[in-house]
Amino acid sequence: MSSVPTKQTEAAVQLDGAAAVPVSSATRSRLAALTLTAIGIVYGDIGTSPLYTLKTVFSPEHGLQLTQANLLGVISLIFWGLMVIVSLKYVTLVLRADNQGEGGIMALMALALSSVGKASRWYRPLLLVGLIGAALFYGDGVITPAISVLSAIEGLEVATPAFKPYIVPLTLAVLLALYMVQSRGTAGIGKWFGPITLLWFAVLAAMGVINIVQAPAILAALNPVHAVTFMFRNGWVAFVALGAVVLAFTGAEALYADMGHFGKRPIRIAWAGVVAPALTLNYFGQGALLLHQPEALSNPFYQQLGPWSVYPLVLLATMATVIASQATISGTFSMTHQAISLGVLPRMRVVHTSEHEVGQIYIPLVNWMQMAAVMLAVVGFGSSDRLGAAYGIAVTATMLATTVLTFFVIRYGWKYNLLVCWVATGFFLAIDIILFAANTLKFMSGGWFPLLMGAVIITVMLTWQTGREIVFRSLEGHAIPIEAFLHSLFLSPPPRVEGTAVFFRPVGEGVPHAMLHNLVHNKVLHERVIFLTVIHASVPTVRDAERVKVRPLGNGCYEVDVAYGFKDERDIPGALELCKSHGLDFSMMETSFFISRQTVVPTAGLGMAMWREFLFAAMYRNARDAADYFRVPANRVIELGTKLEI
Repeated sequence: MSSVPTKQTEAAVQLDGAAAVPVSSATRSRLAALTLTAIGIVYGDIGTSPLYTLKTVFSPEHGLQLTQANLLGVISLIFWGLMVIVSLKYVTLVLRADNQGEGGIMALMALALSSVGKASRWYRPLLLVGLIGAALFYGDGVITPAISVLSAIEGLEVATPAFKPYIVPLTLAVLLALYMVQSRGTAGIGKWFGPITLLWFAVLAAMGVINIVQAPAILAALNPVHAVTFMFRNGWVAFVALGAVVLAFTGAEALYADMGHFGKRPIRIAWAGVVAPALTLNYFGQGALLLHQPEALSNPFYQQLGPWSVYPLVLLATMATVIASQATISGTFSMTHQAISLGVLPRMRVVHTSEHEVGQIYIPLVNWMQMAAVMLAVVGFGSSDRLGAAYGIAVTATMLATTVLTFFVIRYGWKYNLLVCWVATGFFLAIDIILFAANTLKFMSGGWFPLLMGAVIITVMLTWQTGREIVFRSLEGHAIPIEAFLHSLFLSPPPRVEGTAVFFRPVGEGVPHAMLHNLVHNKVLHERVIFLTVIHASVPTVRDAERVKVRPLGNGCYEVDVAYGFKDERDIPGALELCKSHGLDFSMMETSFFISRQTVVPTAGLGMAMWREFLFAAMYRNARDAADYFRVPANRVIELGTKLEI
């Protein structure tokens, strides 16, 4: 997530690569701090799943009867699902597929695309798979805050039915407060995330142990035979219920998405040492409770300790779900920032909420749009049971996309044997397909909601990317080679004026249109001319030593390439400072930045469908100003516009 300090990130990388180095007390302290923070940020989502999973599995609409055999089967499915999907797939396999230490569906997509290469027939399909996974992540980002906070507040209904009319309003109030404080960042409260979530897991484990002691027969669910026989005995009903069992695994994707902030080791230690034991004990504890108190099925989580515990549990659960929601919101900001950098979303205003933590960002448009969608989900569905039907489909689709991309990484990136690749991913692929198929049955009862959001997001992404490709091809088709142009220009050069002119030039454009317009209208040339090209690399970060490349073109003209990874902050003045080592020294007060601003005109028959061209034109027109995005001083910018038909 975006609330983790850069220094911690560096420590995580050092820890991951220092297995052979003696561990000092300072290193152990850093590892402990990272592990505690990871518990709060990474595991908030999956850690709040016990609030609603069992209640949803045995919901009347699934038709699954609460019997001892069925209960043992469901608990066994949850336990072995946690072991196979989380421990084996994500913790053991997927965490190895890092893109320069970064994780998440966008980083994995970039890694898979670079593994196969642009010329490969798999390039476009893999791009689509990655974008679908990313789009559904947004759907997950809406459902998670809604179902988590709603399920926590529903505990009040267990205390007394009189609270029932106030459940939704209270949930909306908590969510409104959460989204309103996003602009302030999480630096102040972020330090409490780890301790509060650690307390949450300790309470989960303690409640589980208390109930297991009262009905130890539930431990028979450790035998996977109960899971297998449950599926065969119940057939179609079990397959339908499987769509709810997957709720226990929601949040597993966060393990991978947050790898770049913590490193593999703290995430693995947190899972093995705290999260997995606590979740296992609590699910078994809820199962034990239902063995001897079937009437507790209305809300087994809040009835584990009796009436006296409901209000304290509601308070703790609300804090835990707010933390889980905060992690999801921050993850959405990070995902959007990466998508912008990779060129699949238009530029948006990004606010940095911390002077010390580079990754801590706030995107106003995303914040308010997500808040509106979350509140719509809470009001529209009204209960965590109904939201549970909408939840699993987005999660399982993202899991499926991750597995597919992982196959291409280990096959084409790591060059593993084809049989090894199939063995490594085929088993997980089969599980993902079964879980996704089970969740598609819930389409009409709520599954349509995240799919609709995903469809809107993927349409926006593909339209933006395709539109940019059309613009690029149009500019490239009319491009004038720089060397030839400069040769003819200096045969009879225009008057030179003092200062430096920086002309932004997209890759492959040739002579920037802004320069041509400047020569036509002003009929002068600066004494030093820079053709600046920003290269968006398919890697998380680019080192400063590799960021800038300078090529002299003669007559005071230079070609400067500036490379950024998809997690790097775009800072052109900062990049120009790096040109000193190449013999170029810049003074901002003597430098003018010329930017071409195209007005896109939709034209029938030339590119996309007309509705998509109008959508692209609207996004292009409202995209964040390039100068602002690249942190160029506003008083040093000169924009020259052109019309471009697509």
